[in-house]
Amino acid sequence: MAKKDGITKKEQCQAQPIECVENLIIVLRDRQVMLDHDLARLYGVETKRLNEQVRRNIERFPEDFMF
Repeated sequence: MAKKDGITKKEQCQAQPIECVENLIIVLRDRQVMLDHDLARLYGVETKRLNEQVRRNIERFPEDFMF
């Protein structure tokens, strides 16, 4: 884990969760998006499992959740 000013990135994210999430948001074609592996990491699950659950429960997600 890389350290910045003696604090690991994980410790920074625990102290400033909103800023960490904002840093994961990418603007692509004028839309805000997050990559599946970043979202899976936030939820503490494997990317494969996140995608699996989205496919199995697509009706629970907003229409613009994925593209």
